[in-house]
Amino acid sequence: MSVGLLRVLVQSQIVTHGQAERYQGALAAGQDIIPMLFDDGVTNPKALGELLARVFSYPLLDLRYYPRADVLMDVLSEEQMLQNRCVPIFRRGRKVYLAVSDPTQIHNFQKIAFSSGVSIDLVVVRDDQLSVLLEWLGQRSTTILKEISKEQQESHAAQALYIDNEEAEDGPIPRFIHKTLSDALNAGASDIHFEFYEQMARVRFRVDGQLREVVQPPVAVRGQLASRIKVMARLDISEKRVPQDGRIQIAFHKHGRPIDFRVSTLPTLFGEKVVMRILNSDAGALNIDQLGFEPFQKALLLEAISRPYGMVLVTGPTGSGKTVSLYTCLNILNTENVNIATAEDPAEINLPGVNQVNVNDKQGLTFAAALRAFLRQDPDIIMVGEIRDLETADIAIKAAQTGHMVFSTLHTNNAPATLSRMLNMGVAPFNIASSVSLIMAQRLLRRLCPACKTAMERPPQTALKKAGFSDADLSTEWPLYRPVGCDSCRGKGYKGRVGVYEVMPVNEEMQRVILNNGTEVDIMNMAYQQGMVDLRRAGLMKVMQGVTSLEEVLAHTND
Repeated sequence: MSVGLLRVLVQSQIVTHGQAERYQGALAAGQDIIPMLFDDGVTNPKALGELLARVFSYPLLDLRYYPRADVLMDVLSEEQMLQNRCVPIFRRGRKVYLAVSDPTQIHNFQKIAFSSGVSIDLVVVRDDQLSVLLEWLGQRSTTILKEISKEQQESHAAQALYIDNEEAEDGPIPRFIHKTLSDALNAGASDIHFEFYEQMARVRFRVDGQLREVVQPPVAVRGQLASRIKVMARLDISEKRVPQDGRIQIAFHKHGRPIDFRVSTLPTLFGEKVVMRILNSDAGALNIDQLGFEPFQKALLLEAISRPYGMVLVTGPTGSGKTVSLYTCLNILNTENVNIATAEDPAEINLPGVNQVNVNDKQGLTFAAALRAFLRQDPDIIMVGEIRDLETADIAIKAAQTGHMVFSTLHTNNAPATLSRMLNMGVAPFNIASSVSLIMAQRLLRRLCPACKTAMERPPQTALKKAGFSDADLSTEWPLYRPVGCDSCRGKGYKGRVGVYEVMPVNEEMQRVILNNGTEVDIMNMAYQQGMVDLRRAGLMKVMQGVTSLEEVLAHTND
């Protein structure tokens, strides 16, 4: 304990002037007087930690929810940690955060961290919890440290967080989060939402595109839940005013491999909402036949991606499966004689043989900057996660015009609207006509559970015609199914999802419409003349095949 800390306690009227003289004498003798404060009943670890965090405006961290395996052993030696009572708990760029119980000694902490070439910031912790962590560090042998380091190198998970063991799960908050993530994986969820309100908190899973509430944790632990997840994702727990993005990799014994989670925090009125997206690293290995293409749509797509150059655009809302479709195409093209580079925000699927780059706008690594760098890397195939602006669009088009195959996405409602969107960005019509080979819009519909779907009577023909069925469709016999619900689908009536697609090749006739400044309606009419099946029609075909329900198609497609 430093003189500065004693001064704070006197100014806060926790220690009297008479007591201060006694404690000053103990300090002069080189004694640690914090245990004396506790023994004398002057304060306690909880009150002292809260006081120092408030006075110095540092965040207060409960070390019970911090996994010991995450201590940064490469910043300070064990001896430095033990002598100075500080532990480096996480890193953000070149900044390292130290857990300390006495923040008045910041100059000493800066001196010992200087040799590591990092800047430091402090996080206040309870002195008794810090003592437990330091005691644990002191008991660790050099042999154990070497073994842990070796295991981390062999698993290629230097940034992974392994919590699937008893020690790391010690405490109610880590156990709750671990169980929640495990339950989400078992339920086949794509996203996990931790939401906090004034009088309640809740956790929801998105399963097959639908959000459903799974549990309501006590509202009192909302801050601890958010902080624990931020520690896991190596985010700045002291920053609660701006959104943050991070990533976690967790090993679950039941799943046999590490699972990646993308973490996004958002400041709200009553705490930070946290959304975790489960990244399916196996999605890139999907066979194109599993995605739901009709045979003629599959033929059009394969013909377009097999060209030596051009641009293939995929459009649809967030969560419509665009990334999986693009990676399925890349997986087909991923051979030893091609150079593939992708720029994504962030990379959601790991595909060996593909050079993947995470864009970082704050550091100047935008989609446009990544594309420029790719063109100096002798690429054959380029994928850019999204065309957001004219600069990115221009570079992508030039790449497609100069002998490269380019894949990208946009956010539009249908395939013809994509061309209008590019025109509105400022892309010249002749550039679009000469570069774009194919545009594909898509949606994901829930599959009927094969174990419980039940045939139903057809509605009146007028209602079916209004939905989009043709006379030819109604003249043939096909079963119409409805969802029921069983144990296999957890009572939902649906299990899994299937894609419906609107595939529009840009051929010579379509190029002429574009060059003549055709409107979205003109482009759509030409596409229909050439036999394009729109999203509604593609969905109705899935209904006639017994794959999904009519209600599902009507809810997710426009007529």
